[in-house]
Amino acid sequence: MRTVIVWSLVALQAGLLPAAAAEPEPQTEDEKTVYALGLVISQNLAAFSLSPAELEQLKAGLTDGVLGRAQKVDLQTYGRKIQELRTARVASLVEAEKKASQAFVDRAAAEEGAVRTPSGLIVTTLRPGTGASPGPDSQVTVHYHGTLIDGTVFDSSVQRGEPAALTLGSTIRCWVEGMPMMKVGGKSRFVCPPELAYGDRGAPPRIKPGATLVFEVELLDIAK
Repeated sequence: MRTVIVWSLVALQAGLLPAAAAEPEPQTEDEKTVYALGLVISQNLAAFSLSPAELEQLKAGLTDGVLGRAQKVDLQTYGRKIQELRTARVASLVEAEKKASQAFVDRAAAEEGAVRTPSGLIVTTLRPGTGASPGPDSQVTVHYHGTLIDGTVFDSSVQRGEPAALTLGSTIRCWVEGMPMMKVGGKSRFVCPPELAYGDRGAPPRIKPGATLVFEVELLDIAK
């Protein structure tokens, strides 16, 4: 497999491979595994928000490192700057994400029936329940559908076709606060600002740092 990786890096750096959009689908098990390696690396790099030009520099550094070529920069000097770059890029991503979310949050809070709590959670009852309400540490069975503000689904028991059993105390803050406002048999929408969800760290690769999350939650049962 190392031979496949090295050949691919050399060919890419030399311009022998076509652009990613035109590359053939991986066929062999080694090719599929190497492709998966690239996906894993990309997830670790998501927070850097690399531009196409920066991605080319990354490819050059990867190629030189794998092939043992002369390094174009001093690793001791610039290796220490990697975390600084990541921190700066994440801060920029968080600011942009929060700015993009603000209009969405304001519209959600203004909708008929929406309740905005002091923490910033927005709860809209889609269907009132008639059963008991859970406590902040209750074990519950729910169906839920989680999306980003652009509608991208990041997690959904509905799509999996199987309800989820969980302990509220182990969930994100907006669930701990929002679920006790529901009754069994009810369905609600939670709009969760980042400080009640995954905060500035996010949950890469699906949830960006500083992301506002939207859940539609149906409370099916509370464990006795």
